[in-house]
Amino acid sequence: MAKILIVDDSKFMRRIIRETLEEGGHKIIAEADNGFDGVECFRAYKPEVITMDITMGGKDGIKAAMEIQQIDPEAKIIVISALNEKTINVRSINIMIWAYITKPFEKKELLDAVNNIL
Repeated sequence: MAKILIVDDSKFMRRIIRETLEEGGHKIIAEADNGFDGVECFRAYKPEVITMDITMGGKDGIKAAMEIQQIDPEAKIIVISALNEKTINVRSINIMIWAYITKPFEKKELLDAVNNIL
């Protein structure tokens, strides 16, 4: 079981991610609807895994992930985005992404990503 922070601007998507992870035996310790709040939740709750959307108002997922990794270089971030990995090209941004999942996703895909990290 992992303690997980969900960062996504879509309430519907946060619910889908939450239900999937809880069905897999994981605990959601916080949710944030933007990158700014995601970083604050990371500081406050110290999750073992973070799921991070990319396109959000205010501080986007790339900036939030970079800030989280400045706080903790070992932070385990799973990107869940409607944009595919080639569009974002996270590899060129110098962020350690543990998994990249494109929306919509299969529940097993997300659970496998979390379980592989652990």
